[in-house]
Amino acid sequence: MEKASCLEEALLLPESCKEEEITASDEVKRQLRLAGPLIAGSLLQNLIQMISVMFVGHLGELPLAGASMASSFAAVTGFSLLLGLASALDTLCGQAFGARQYHLLGVYKQRAMLLLTAVSVPLAVAWYYTGDILLLFGQDADIAAEAGAYARWMIPALFAYGPLQCHVRFLQTQNMVVPVMAAAGAAALCHLGVCWALVHAAGMGSRGAALGNAVSYWINVGVLAVYVRVSRSCKKTWTGFSMEAFRDPLSFFRLAIPSALMVCLEWWSFELLVLLSGLLPNPKLETSVLSITLNTANCLFMIPFGLGAAISTRVSNELGAGRPRAARLAVRVVTLLATLEGLGMALVLACVRYVWGHAYSNEEEVVAYVAKMMLVLAVSNFLDGIQCVLSGVARGCGWQKIGACINLGAFYVVGVPAAYLAAFVLRAGGLGLWMGIICGVAVQTLLFLAITSRTDWQKEAKMAKDRVFSSSLPTDLAT
Repeated sequence: MEKASCLEEALLLPESCKEEEITASDEVKRQLRLAGPLIAGSLLQNLIQMISVMFVGHLGELPLAGASMASSFAAVTGFSLLLGLASALDTLCGQAFGARQYHLLGVYKQRAMLLLTAVSVPLAVAWYYTGDILLLFGQDADIAAEAGAYARWMIPALFAYGPLQCHVRFLQTQNMVVPVMAAAGAAALCHLGVCWALVHAAGMGSRGAALGNAVSYWINVGVLAVYVRVSRSCKKTWTGFSMEAFRDPLSFFRLAIPSALMVCLEWWSFELLVLLSGLLPNPKLETSVLSITLNTANCLFMIPFGLGAAISTRVSNELGAGRPRAARLAVRVVTLLATLEGLGMALVLACVRYVWGHAYSNEEEVVAYVAKMMLVLAVSNFLDGIQCVLSGVARGCGWQKIGACINLGAFYVVGVPAAYLAAFVLRAGGLGLWMGIICGVAVQTLLFLAITSRTDWQKEAKMAKDRVFSSSLPTDLAT
């Protein structure tokens, strides 16, 4: 009876508390404090793959081609899926933390790690046969064989990536973002030494670079795991291993699968651009320029990605705490920040468009083409930044099913067909591919804006409370 009364008090807590008044300037400071380390952490995590490919690049043209293809295959078939599945914790852990049900964060993290490890097993089988799969798609036999060998040695990285993303979200949703950045920095720094030792000292070549990814990811996981266990800041949210982690895995997948679809549907559409560029006239020029613009876009995307992670945390925390007005203010602030960031980056891209191509190539044809693409990229980055933060709002609220439907329609009903039409029917080449995808991003942004602007935040706060306490109610009453 005592347990039940405590639970009743907890259930009433969010509604009985007066909502704290937060000014817009305070909200800006909170979001920037979250976003800054998250942007840096994301960039540092991405450095691991880049450093490995750079080491392989000095071994010859064939190893570089194989490593690049294997990395792309791994991103599409493995990393994007695990990243998406782990994004369910943005909702679950964030709302539980706001509702002060701290023990649930540890349970959710353990459950996610177990299920992502199980999902990694069939993905590892697919990676083992990467070479054969690439041959089925008509790739060059030598490159496919090299990519297959690289992917096999990268399989241990797959089993590290899932736990890594779970730890990141466990800490992020508690507003502990500096440890995430520090651990990513330590792993990236170690990766330089690990790659040199395996590639050159041990004489493993490109296979050493692939294995180095796994070593560095596990270093990152290890640093975060030690921090979680020894830090006093996590003593309420990490209470040790619990059998609750094995309970009701379907409830996690009901949120995780739409989360994965949100991430993968957008990610895969951009990978399709690379495949389509190889079918254009003058494919070497088109593929080279598209590669330059995609790399540039990926770097720029880390800024709105950090803002998106920050707003996901802010919205989920405020809804879980029963503060709908604070959640609404956070959404308005982040939309303004994303708009200002997009306009600022558009101005920068316009100013450097004639010199940016020289950083990648000395060919005037490439430089001139990149200059044209940079203007299109400025528009794409502006829209992508707004949709990225609105996607973060969706994750914070638990709208992953809606988000998955929006991304499916925006990219595969509008974006990819428009890209094909512009590139091959209207003969606009690689420029047409980008413009088509921009149409998809525009539709995606408008739909997210429409849904967010019509949101009943009081209702969302109640739904967040119901989601949190439906997870803890059976166990508490049973005891």
